[in-house]
Amino acid sequence: MERLVQTLVDAVSVGSLYALTALGIGLIFGVMRLINFAHGELITIAAYTLLALFGQPIPVMLFGAIAVAIVLALLTERVAFRPLRNADPTTLLISSFAVSFFLQKLLILVVGSRLKGLDFLPELGRQIEFAGIRLQMLQIVTILVSIVIVTALTWFLQATRLGLHMRAAAEDFRMARVLGVRANNVIAMAFALSGILAAAVSCLIVVQTGVVQPRMGVQLVIIAFVGTVIGGLGSLSGAALGGFLVGAASILLQALLPPDLRAFREAFVFIAVALVLLFRPQGLIPAPGLKERI
Repeated sequence: MERLVQTLVDAVSVGSLYALTALGIGLIFGVMRLINFAHGELITIAAYTLLALFGQPIPVMLFGAIAVAIVLALLTERVAFRPLRNADPTTLLISSFAVSFFLQKLLILVVGSRLKGLDFLPELGRQIEFAGIRLQMLQIVTILVSIVIVTALTWFLQATRLGLHMRAAAEDFRMARVLGVRANNVIAMAFALSGILAAAVSCLIVVQTGVVQPRMGVQLVIIAFVGTVIGGLGSLSGAALGGFLVGAASILLQALLPPDLRAFREAFVFIAVALVLLFRPQGLIPAPGLKERI
């Protein structure tokens, strides 16, 4: 029983991380129809910011990581994506890959490609006992942080003027602009929120792994993108659900598959994804206003 509960908590914890990552991707796609693969570099550079600020008070490290991720997200939007806003989706996608590749190689040039250890919040590695079952505190914190962030994001989109503008832009960008919604403000806010989500994921990943390296965000974003696709491109709730399901499924397969097949767990995950898309090509929660941007 204890092992089953631990596995389920681990699955929910990892699923929550992928859900936050998928939300960062889904926010940008919702307002720009841009699949921002450079989101992985936001996660990576936020982690290196933690490394650079190591030794400072924890709030300073957290604020620094969030601030750097937001500034970098806004900078990439202004320099790389705004000039191409009226371009076709293929051009935007290529630009996304170019930004990701440039930031990754620049980071390697500046800090090198070797793994660097970072003992960030080691107290989260201890175990706590709940109802006779011992669980790692980091898993509980990851789940709670994810719940808080998703709740806050939902409140922002539902209860604030700018959040309403973002939802309107996601439904019908052209009509939203006709009605007076400022495209620059909406898109900048989407990038800033994606920076906050990237910094949150980065902090949790660094606590979990204890290392930083230039490609640490790439695999997260690839798997989270798969989750975004099966959840429904353009749907934030679909992105969160898809990211959560993909992350949780990988952990459950690791625990349930025979030892000889565990090395192929990602293959089983992608087979399941293919089956979902075969029967639900629009995703589990399709966006109601999926239209081309102008």
